[in-house]
Parts: sequence; structure tokens; C-alpha cells
Amino acid sequence: MRLMARFWLPLMLSLSVFAGCAGLNRYPTGGSLVLAGIDAPVKVVRDDKGMAYIHADTMDDAMRALGYVTAQDRLFQMTLTRLFAEGRICELAGEKARKLDIRHRTLGLHRQAIAHARILAPEPRRLFQNYVDGINAYIRTGQDSFPLEFKLAGLAPEPWSIADSLAILYYMSWDTSANLKTEIVAQMLVERLGEARAREIFPLNINPDDEPPPPAKLSASPTASSNIRTDAALLGFLDAGPLEVGSNNWVAGPRMSAGGMPVVCNDPHLETRILPGPWYPAGLFTPDSRVVGVHIPGLPLMPIFRNRHVAVGITNAYGDMQDLYVETVDPENPGHYLEGDRSIPFTVVRETMRIRDKHAESGFREESLTLRYTRRGPVVSDVLKGLETDTVMSLRWAPLETMAPAIGVTGMISARNVADIRRALARANVIMLNFVFADTDGNIGWHVSGRLPVRSAGDGTVPLAVTDSSDNWRGFVPFEQMPHAYNPDKGWVGTCNHHTVTHDYPYYYSSYQSPSYRYRRLRALMDAPGQKSVDDHWHYQRDTRNLMAEKLVPYIAAVLNGSPETRELAEILDQWDRHDDIDAVGATVFHAVYERFAWLTFADELGDDLAAKMLKVWYFWQERFQQMVLTNALAHWFDDTTTEGRVETRRDILVRAARDAQAGLSASLGSHPDRWQWGNVHRHTFVSPIRRNGFGKGFLGAGTHPASGSVEALYRGRYEYDDPYSVSVSAALRMVADLADEDKVLAVISGGVAGRVFHPHAKDQVAAFMDGRKMYWWFSDREINGHARSVLTLTPRAAAP
Repeated sequence: MRLMARFWLPLMLSLSVFAGCAGLNRYPTGGSLVLAGIDAPVKVVRDDKGMAYIHADTMDDAMRALGYVTAQDRLFQMTLTRLFAEGRICELAGEKARKLDIRHRTLGLHRQAIAHARILAPEPRRLFQNYVDGINAYIRTGQDSFPLEFKLAGLAPEPWSIADSLAILYYMSWDTSANLKTEIVAQMLVERLGEARAREIFPLNINPDDEPPPPAKLSASPTASSNIRTDAALLGFLDAGPLEVGSNNWVAGPRMSAGGMPVVCNDPHLETRILPGPWYPAGLFTPDSRVVGVHIPGLPLMPIFRNRHVAVGITNAYGDMQDLYVETVDPENPGHYLEGDRSIPFTVVRETMRIRDKHAESGFREESLTLRYTRRGPVVSDVLKGLETDTVMSLRWAPLETMAPAIGVTGMISARNVADIRRALARANVIMLNFVFADTDGNIGWHVSGRLPVRSAGDGTVPLAVTDSSDNWRGFVPFEQMPHAYNPDKGWVGTCNHHTVTHDYPYYYSSYQSPSYRYRRLRALMDAPGQKSVDDHWHYQRDTRNLMAEKLVPYIAAVLNGSPETRELAEILDQWDRHDDIDAVGATVFHAVYERFAWLTFADELGDDLAAKMLKVWYFWQERFQQMVLTNALAHWFDDTTTEGRVETRRDILVRAARDAQAGLSASLGSHPDRWQWGNVHRHTFVSPIRRNGFGKGFLGAGTHPASGSVEALYRGRYEYDDPYSVSVSAALRMVADLADEDKVLAVISGGVAGRVFHPHAKDQVAAFMDGRKMYWWFSDREINGHARSVLTLTPRAAAP
């Protein structure tokens, strides 16, 4: 009986739940349905992954059908994304999401989207409207097949609008604008240490194609540091800031490609723990166009795709589109702020939040929110400290000032060559990305989208004090002068979120870029002799070589070998091949020692809170710390200031870090190093959005898997510094598009096509994603028809029986 209670009863309950929910997955994928608004029948072919290939007479009909099938598969995910973007997630998650909603309402993402929707040009408006109409057609007619998640969450689908889609676009742009973290950390360092000492550990950004690197600079606005004191509330805002993401992309030209045509490769690194993953793959086919690619559900833009003529991939460019400003409230009129002698009224916006509350009679309580804005942008300190403070900090963000009738990316899927892509990107103002691309004429290129401010004062590293009415943004860098390359002599071009501008670039670009390790490894692979095959590129995306370890391990092992208590660790490191593979003990030892070494170096001077904040922002400190370790030029940082009468050296702190790491590994994995394999600690967990923890997490998710890769490898397996080593960011998609292959694109997503619990295509790509197995998007009619598993015909209303 005890065995039955512990095993059989939960099993029978699970089977009963599965049987009862299976019908919720039976939305039509075959037969015939009416889709109002299309002009001619549309055929939707689905393959064995559930991926939809949409065949229509016009792109208008294809986009409407795309909206419909995306809603079939991902309506709950789209709803969650909309709630996040519009500052309404409290309606689902209650009080714990309050801070997040306040942040997004303060930024005004939804208000900006509504304003942008009003001025859209006819071409993007038509594209968005067709997609939105398809979503709403499913919401109107698909009630019997709505996902179970809506019932479990207590939500009902709401009609979709163009503004909802644009809110997601601005949300995506904000989520890739991570310089705010650097500004706040840098300001806190200045306050804690003083300007000169803080400058020593400011970010070191290196472009490996432009060595030696120029020295790092501190902001030219020291008045900021004397006018602001960042408190615990601002640290809270930092925690709620954009997630530090990343990606790799590259394009190989025809002369270095085995097939004789360019090959575009992309693995965008995003949050991949939550099923079914962020990207929705689909194909769009009309008499004039053939496209396969991915888009964010709810946003009808395909930034990663191939068509008959071109292929495109993206990474986060991390250009600095935002600045923080120290403002001063007019002491004689608290409703105004000062610009020198000018007293200017705050713009005030009032909003009402609905917060889920089980104690409220209706299930929700309302909270009024008062938001203040200066000429530069929203006052972010209001939502942290309240309205009584005399010192406020405002945020200026370029996308809020560069709204235009064109979206830019909307025109890319019809591009016939590289020149068409460039023309489309010239109108892409909202989001800053590295686009790599190629065409069948053999041209390749890279160009950064978005609008980069031209600054007349300060460099965006720390907040700037407002002392008069002058504008430190003198406009925006012209598109032609944004970082780019076309048909480079080396035969390829790529980006890994690294510092891509050279020392003579005429504008300030960013103080926040990825360390150069991933790009250096990509450069070594691509510059190696010989042509590169599609299989080569596929393996490069999963390459685990850690070039940071390659630099540091010789020194670390030599020091540890000199101490009897750490000699075993030195031997492990010496035998390690510097690959972060799941069976590598050396990888575990290296990361444990390295991260503890960083903590012991900085925590005594910074204090635990500030050290934790800085170390959590990997891009801020890693390149600088490597320089400190290898050169010992800043030896005073290695002294432990908490000890009296002793000056510790780099060697002392490293040995101490190794002892601590060894003790930690022994406590968590056992004392025998054979158990310290990287895959035993570096693990990737996939969960359902409706059950991320507790009972049912494993049943509804896709399990926990040993993961290769690391923060520093091309095979990205990023984890939080304060939560080692659970993977939080990895490749949400791996794509290799060979323009010589007219049949298929090599591609796999991290979860599955369908965002529905118990659906067979919710997590059926997880295994292939984790073990590197090849999967494909089909491109030719022969391959699409040969892999068809269902065919749905969407008919105009007039053609329905």
C-alpha cells in the first residue's frame, strides 16, 4: 500500500490529467477552416516537428495565416509577453510582479507603442494588421481549443492590436539595452572608492581586430558622482534591469565555403529555460517569395531567415542607447525641476495597476501610480524612493525619441540582395542589433541597426549631472557611419557581442561589451586553412574551447602546484584540454577557483553587496580581471584589507580561493575529484511557464540535463554569478543557412513549436538541441511535401460551404 501511495497513485493521477487535457491540444491542423479576410485559399503544411509552411497567393494572406497558426501554437506565450511588455503581469502573478510592472510602466513601453501605431506607414501597417487579424480570428473562433494554461492561470485571451505587437518590439529593445546596469555599477564604484580608484576596475573593452586596445576611460562628468547617492532601492532597480544576453553570428563568403555560396550562421543566446522557447519557426511561400525563419510570437518581424536570394542572422550589438541623468527638484516648487536657472514643470502621467490579490473581493486590487518625466525621459528614482526626494534620476533612451513611420525590418524578407537589406536596416530605429547577411551573388556583410546618440558631454559610463538646458545628445550617428563591413578581404565577418569598433571610430559606442573570448575563438576557427562545410559551422556553434581559461590556467596551475594542499587541483588543471565539456573535471575546478578568486579580490574593498552586484554583470569585469591577474599591475587589489599588519599578494589570494573552491566542491559533490565533472554542476533545466518550481515542475517541463559550454565559450551556457552553475541563457536557436542548398536550412530551437502543456511538439526538440543532433527547416516544395504530416486549408469566408 505504501508503494502504491508513493508511485501508482501519482502515476494514475498524472495519466488521468493527461487524458483529460489531451483534447485541449486538438486544434485543427488538417482539413478545412474558414479564415476571414484572406482573398484566396491558403495551404498550411506541417512537418514532423509541427512547423507550419504557409502557401498563399499573396504575402497579405500569408501573414494573416501566420498570425492564425502562431496563435494556435503560442497564444498563451504571446499573452504572457504582452502582459510583461505592457506592465500588466501583476494581473497574473500578483504582488511579486509589482516592481517589474512599475518598471515597464515607467518606461512607457505601451504608451510608446500606441503612439507608434498611429503613425505607421502603409506598408508596415498592412503587414502588422494582417498578422493581428489572423491572431484575432483564432481568438474569435478557437475557444474550444484554447490552451489549458489559460484555465490554470485564470486568464482569458484578449483581442490583439498593432499596439500590442509594437509593445513587444519595444520590450525586446529594452531587454537588449543593458548599459543601464553598467552606469549604475560604475556610479556605485565611484561613490565607494573615489574616481581614481574606481577607474582602475572600469570595463576593459577589446576589439581583437584592433589591438592593442586603447585605455579605458572614465566619464568626463565627475559632477555626477558628487550629486547622487545610489541606495538599496536603486540596487533593486538594477536587479530588475534587462537580462544580460548575447549571441554569435557570422557569415562565410563563397570562396571559403565548400558549397561555393555564402553561409550565414546564427545562435542567438536568450532565456531558454521556459518552454517552448522564445522563437517560432515558420515558412512563408507565395508565387514571388519563399522564406523560412523565426519570429517572436506576437511580433510579425522575421529577423533571422533565408529566402531565395539572401540569408540573415542577428546578435545584440550593445551600443549605448541610454543615459542616466541626475536631476534637481526646484526647492521653491516641488512640481518643477531645474536646468540651471530655469524651472520646468514635470510632465505627470497617472496610471492604475490591477494586482491579483486573493484577499480582495473581486480577486484584484487597484493601485494608483504617479509617473514623472523630464525633457530627457522618465524619472526612474520615483518608483524606487517615492516622490519626497529632492534628488531624482531620469533615464534617456534613444528608441523613445526615434519613432518613425517605417519599421525597417518589415522589408527584409523580400530582399533580393545585400543592398536591399541595407536599405531596410537604414529604417530600423527601434532596436540595436548586429545583422550579418549574404546574397546569392556572393556578397556578404554586417551592419548595426538602431540609432546611436552622438554625445557632446560624458561618455555614458556614469550618470551625467544636469546643470543647464544644453543637450548632451547632438543627434544620432548616421546609418552609413554605424559599425559595418562589406565583403571584407578575409572572406568572412562575424560578431559575438564583442567590441566591434576600432580605436579611431569617431563616436562613443559603448562601455558595455562582451569579453573578447568567444570572438577570438570564432576567429581562430574561421581563419584556419581550408574551406568550411555546413557541418563545420554546425560544430563551431557547439565549440566548447574556453580561451579565457587558456590564458589563465597556466598561471593558476603554476601557483597551485606550489602549495601542497592545492597541488591536486593544479594537476587537474594541467591535464585539462581547456574545453568546457560535460565530462571535464578541469572545467569545474577552473570555474570554481576563478569565480572565488574574483570574489576574494573585490569583496573586501567593495563590500559584499556592491561586489555581488558588480560580479553579477559579467561583461563589466571579466576582461579587466584577466588583465589584473596576468600582469599584476594592480597588485594592491589583491591585498585583503580586512587583515591587519599583512599585505596579501596575488598568489596568497589565489591559493585561498582554491582552498575555498576545493572545500565547496567536496561538500556538494563529494571529496573524490572523479565526481566533479562539469555536467554534474553545469545543468540546463527546462520548465513549463505555469509550473517553474515545486510539484509538477518535472512532469510539465522537459527535465534537467548536463550541459557543455560556459559563459566564455562559443557554446554558450551562461549562469548567474550568484547561482552557479544553473544555465539561464543559452542558444535559443542554432541555424546554418547555406545559400547553395535549395532544399533545407540546418536549424534547431531549444524547446518546440507548440506552447501548450502536454502537446507533442512542446518539447520534442530539446533532446536534439542538447545533444547536437541535426534538424532542418525545409525550403523546397519537394522536401516540404516529402516531410508533410498534415495539411490544413484555410478558405475565404465567401468560399466556405
